[in-house]
Order: sequence, then C-alpha cells, then structure tokens
Amino acid sequence: MVLGRVYLVGAGPGDPDLLTVKARRLIEQADTVVYDRLVGEGVMSLVPRRAERIFVGKAPKRHAVPQEAINDLLVRLALDGRRVLRLKGGDPYVFGRGSEEALAVAEAGIPFEIVPGVTAACGCGAYAGIPLTHRGLATGVRFVTGHCRSDEELNLNWASLADPQTTLVFYMALMNLPEIQQKLIAAGLPPTTPAAIVSSGTTDAQALCIATLADLAERAAERDLPSPCLTIIGQVVSLAPELAWRTAAGPVPDGLPDMSEAVRA
Repeated sequence: MVLGRVYLVGAGPGDPDLLTVKARRLIEQADTVVYDRLVGEGVMSLVPRRAERIFVGKAPKRHAVPQEAINDLLVRLALDGRRVLRLKGGDPYVFGRGSEEALAVAEAGIPFEIVPGVTAACGCGAYAGIPLTHRGLATGVRFVTGHCRSDEELNLNWASLADPQTTLVFYMALMNLPEIQQKLIAAGLPPTTPAAIVSSGTTDAQALCIATLADLAERAAERDLPSPCLTIIGQVVSLAPELAWRTAAGPVPDGLPDMSEAVRA
C-alpha cells in the first residue's frame, strides 16, 4: 500500500494575494482539496479544475461535517494514496483545529506538512488600519476565542484579559459580543476603550465598525455585519480613522478617546 500525504495549508483571511508562495504552489498542484467555509473565492479560483473538491465548512450552530468526520476523511483519503490538500482559512494552528487534524493523520502514520497562513488578526487588522501593537498604546496582544464548544457560556479569565495595555482580538465572537462587553467592563476594562469589528476583512466586501467597548454590541447590531467578523478591543483601534487605507473608518463615535497625543509623546 502506498501512503498519500496531507498538506495542512493556511489560506489566509481572504485576499488571495496574501497566500504564501508555498501555499499557492501546493494549491495549483492539488489533486484533492478539502476546504472550509472561510476560504475565500479568490483562493478557491486557484484550485485546478481537474482537482476533486470536498467542502467541510462550519458555521455557528451549524456544522456541515463534524470535526471527527473531517479527521477520518483526511486519513481515509491519504490511505488511498492521495496527496490531500487541507485548505483552511487563516492559519491552520490559530483557532483552525489544524492541530487536531495533524494529530489524527500523525497517529495513523501518514506523512504531513503544515503550511502557515496569515491569521485573521494580522490580516484584518492591517487592512482595517489597526496595528495590533503600537508604542505608547499596546505592549502586547492576545488572540482569544469568542465562542466555546456546544455554544456554552464563555469560560475565560476576564480579570487577566482586562488589561488596558493589551490588544484583545476575539475570533468568532459576534454572537457573544454582549457577554464579552459586559464581562470585560465588570473586570475593570474602561467602557471608553476603543473597539472595532472587521467584517469580511481583506476582501472587496470588507466593512469596518468602530465603537467604544460600552456600545460595541449595539453598534454591531445596527450595522448587521455579515460573518466572518473579527473583533479587536484596545487603544490601538483609535488609530484606524487615520490608518484605514482599505475601508473608510468613518466618523469617530462619541466617547472614543483621542489618543493622538499619547501616540506622539
């Protein structure tokens, strides 16, 4: 029996120009592509017509294929001798369950490779004019899940997260914004902390909503932003009106602090 090989490839946040050279080469050489809902149309257009495409996308409260079944599928395809391209939005190892899939193929004795991708936090932040760190505003950044398994209540260390010198990036948090907002404020993060939601970041459909932490959920509901959305909370968001080069940030909401003097001090 000739074993195949599994390539866990990060497709980035949407813009195909953000693919790594290696990712693009593997996509163009693919025979079988197993792909997620968050892989952009521009990226999928690079898949050869001859390649078999298998969709295994997930959406909140609606999983097209359970994770265990995806793991089994990758193993089964590789055992059939195929070169399997597992294409995942963003980076496979940042809230992409890539490590779970890598463990499954490793335990089956199947050779595999990991090809990193631009994760949504970096890509969407950059395209929205929001640096994740900035001297005088943020000394660190944390990537945080915005939902839990089976849609349970978020079990996070809110006191640890409520640091005004840290940028918080919440993945898949749109449904839980009221809870995130309430618990961060209760833990001591100022209600006036700048916050933003980036919808369909890095694509032609990108939209940007800027608010304060106190009114983030309300403004998001008013805009009715479509998924996928990324939520960024921290003083660095105050730079977006000046640095947003891809999508206009719009007027600064009432109550958003002007950090220009602190930045230039």
